[in-house]
Amino acid sequence: MSGGATLYSQIAKAIPNLFTIGNLLCGVLSITFNMSGFLEVASILIFFSAILDLFDGRIARKLKVNSEFGVELDSLADIVSFGVAPALLFHSIAAPSILTSMAFILFPTMGALRLAKFSVKPTIGYFKGLPIPAAGLPLAGMGLFSYSNAWITLILAFLMVSPIKVKKL
Repeated sequence: MSGGATLYSQIAKAIPNLFTIGNLLCGVLSITFNMSGFLEVASILIFFSAILDLFDGRIARKLKVNSEFGVELDSLADIVSFGVAPALLFHSIAAPSILTSMAFILFPTMGALRLAKFSVKPTIGYFKGLPIPAAGLPLAGMGLFSYSNAWITLILAFLMVSPIKVKKL
């Protein structure tokens, strides 16, 4: 294999992971802006995470550089960007109560369980349970409008670990 082909291969392998790292950075920035009181910016950053998450796997498949490392990195980024960041946003907006505390705790917990279940038992053509980005984005949307609903948050949390089948995009 020539040096040029090896360099191309290394660059090709890195590109999807750069999208995943961008997803993670947007999630971390969302948490940071949320803690500073910039809730709308925090919400928008979760949407940016979703855009980057949409492309990382597609680019990896297109370049034929899928890897277990990329799958695991994606899961770690997703728990931050679509589990912790939206839950913290919800917590920042919601009126304090036992119900909102339960929703705040259960949302990222169920997201982590869903991601772990998917890693152990992948599916082809569909997801089993609501994917964590699909659960986190409604919370980000609520954050844009400073609206919170603990029941919706809890329903989304439990849908992530439910047996429902969701077609892959």
